[in-house]
Amino acid sequence: MLPGILSPARSSHRRLGRGNDRLVWHAAALLLAYPDGDQEKRLEIVADILGHLPPEAATLLGETHRFLEETEIYSAAAQYVETFDLRRRTTLYLTYWTAGDTRNRGREILAFADVYRSSGAEPPADELADHLAVVLDFAAIVDAVAGEALLRRYRAPLELLHSALAESRSAYAGVLAAVCSTLPTATAKDVARARHLAAEGPPAEAVGLGPFTLSVPPRREGMT
Repeated sequence: MLPGILSPARSSHRRLGRGNDRLVWHAAALLLAYPDGDQEKRLEIVADILGHLPPEAATLLGETHRFLEETEIYSAAAQYVETFDLRRRTTLYLTYWTAGDTRNRGREILAFADVYRSSGAEPPADELADHLAVVLDFAAIVDAVAGEALLRRYRAPLELLHSALAESRSAYAGVLAAVCSTLPTATAKDVARARHLAAEGPPAEAVGLGPFTLSVPPRREGMT
């Protein structure tokens, strides 16, 4: 349901965060949505947001916005799938980085949904609650405090995702750079955790997997 992936059930629960950060999160959520029939509308909203951002953030997000504007929709969709659905190193599902193919992943996803509901928003029915675009939409539109807390909790995966996108010269690298710029400087613990994840990869479990573990990312030939 972008714009507005989440459905605020009680508007009285909305809280305003830092204005520029919320704008960055909103634009990033729209740019990280799968290119579909609503793409043109999303890009129009992003174009308006860019005019209200500081130059550095506008430049980072503008790179992705320009790519999506100039790329034919079917090609953009194919590149999106290739980037985010077929590569573990660039998945947008945050719990995959920390829980991998284990039972814990289901519990972590449910924790995201619980945060949304506690702020008066229902998780989307057609997307998992830990998808980065969903988290960003929640932080921008529903609850900036709780949303930023989720982003900070997954700071190490966000840094790794940005690094992987930048390394592959993805058009989406600027979006992650902009998101990371809204968060406090990484601590020594964040850096150590990111290095561990980069070296070891996400956890894996051979048996007893729950239903969530089979869906993200898709298991297809050629996955890297």
